[in-house]
Amino acid sequence: MKGPGKSHRKGISLLQLAEMFPTEEAATKWFEKQMWPTERGCPKCGSVKTSEVPNARPMPYWCTDCRSYFSVRTGTALERSKVPLRKWAFAVYIVATNLKGVSSMKLHRDIGVTQKTAWFMLHRLREAWAAEGPETFGGPVEVDETYIGGLEKNKPKSKRLGIRGGTGGKMAVVGAKDRETNRITARVVDRTDRDTLQGFVESHREDGATAYTDEHRAYRGLPNHQTVKHSVGEYVNGQAHTQGVESFWSLLKRGYHGVFHRMSAKHLQRYVDEFAGRHNVRDRDTIDQMTDLVCGLVGRRLMYRDLIQPTGGRSAVAS
Repeated sequence: MKGPGKSHRKGISLLQLAEMFPTEEAATKWFEKQMWPTERGCPKCGSVKTSEVPNARPMPYWCTDCRSYFSVRTGTALERSKVPLRKWAFAVYIVATNLKGVSSMKLHRDIGVTQKTAWFMLHRLREAWAAEGPETFGGPVEVDETYIGGLEKNKPKSKRLGIRGGTGGKMAVVGAKDRETNRITARVVDRTDRDTLQGFVESHREDGATAYTDEHRAYRGLPNHQTVKHSVGEYVNGQAHTQGVESFWSLLKRGYHGVFHRMSAKHLQRYVDEFAGRHNVRDRDTIDQMTDLVCGLVGRRLMYRDLIQPTGGRSAVAS
């Protein structure tokens, strides 16, 4: 039961979803309404001098100013996708409403595409949550770091990264949570030294905002800063604690262990963006969550060849 003063979030059942998108035409109209809420505009030049194309060939719309064809997919992460928009609408719903994420195997079964296609679709949707730039918080701000992946000793020799001791072989992620707005931002980092962690804090808090962290020595000397000493069993010291951001790490790791089982180092930031993005809209109505995700696709582009291109060095995080 919701506590006093808390609004009830309006969800959408699977039956309601099927009624919303009974046909490809209905799904297309819904996507167009989200992309062009007031007036249809050309995604290439921004002009509103557009017209419908007879038979929608080669595309449904024509821009008079830049003299080019376009569709609702043009200029978004869905561009050149052959997957019907009705299936994309169901994928948006599934991704937006599963707090621990959804695997490509489940998505491929749920909407009837290949696992390879489902994997590509999920990464395209994650692009919608990628931050354009550092988000700053008014504070107080909780800051903490965590490690994702398996230890070197548990990996096949071909996947080992040559890192020994402690959290060796895992990837570090640092995150900040604003207590005022409950928003989260997080970033994968190569190291957890003073310059990296303090630089992260300063780029994500407004001047004068208080930062709460644990006793990690990298935070020493940080202005407007209070700590809790986890090493001696102290988790709350007055207003100083990091329980909010630690709760986010818990959800991320439940998704890692229970849903994905493995997140490659190359794509880890996308998974982190997905969990942070979903957290930041989790109190909104489901339809608003879906709209937020779809609108985030505008201006994004992700090519399959870039997804599968191997990277050097720390190439994988194995479970």
